[in-house]
Amino acid sequence: MHLTELAAVGPFFALRTDGDELGGPGPGGYLPLGEEAVRLRVETVGRRLGTGEERVAASVAFQGVAGRLLSVALGAAVLVGRVPDLAGDGLRWHPLLTAPDDLRLPDVPFLPSGTDPVAGIAATVVEGRLAPLHDLFRDAVPVSSRVLWGNAGSALGGALRVLHTWCAERGRGEEAERALTRARALLEHPLLAGTGRLAATAAGPEFVRTTCCLYYRVPSGGMCGDCVLRHPPRAAAGAARG
Repeated sequence: MHLTELAAVGPFFALRTDGDELGGPGPGGYLPLGEEAVRLRVETVGRRLGTGEERVAASVAFQGVAGRLLSVALGAAVLVGRVPDLAGDGLRWHPLLTAPDDLRLPDVPFLPSGTDPVAGIAATVVEGRLAPLHDLFRDAVPVSSRVLWGNAGSALGGALRVLHTWCAERGRGEEAERALTRARALLEHPLLAGTGRLAATAAGPEFVRTTCCLYYRVPSGGMCGDCVLRHPPRAAAGAARG
């Protein structure tokens, strides 16, 4: 499979690789993943969610971009066999657009052949992209660091669930298992460790986070499927003993 075909897994796995920019609405266009893009994205998400709580908008926005980056990287590592260098200067983000058109990386550079995929994703996405974005979001809005890294763990769990299901439905059991193994190893990274519990169930991988993304505070919002508020640790422990 080629990188451009990852969109078949789902829109979060898509990466625009053409050289033509989309003429999106409003200011900015495609921007480096820096301060301006973060500010515009938080404003856009807050407006779309109908919330005046900036920390809620920032939390949801961070989870969205984390999900995009981790989905592309994990999908490529499992299905393409190589990891794209998503930490390079060429990656652009359109903060007013959504998947699959928000991320663009023309002339995709890959990490050297033979690079360990888990180490490659850890270096280029977790450390090279998410850590700087974490700081930029916190500079823009006073949102909890623990919440943001919990969002990253949740985003990885979501990417794994979609990818694993896609592979399993097509009889690609080896790749489904590879996705699970690599996601589990990534969750041991110091920045992601403790963000949740990943279990392999008969229905597929199940991730339960240890924090809340604050989406329940959105008007007409609710709790996400992996939210700690749905799966309190004490109740989970009691169920295990029972």
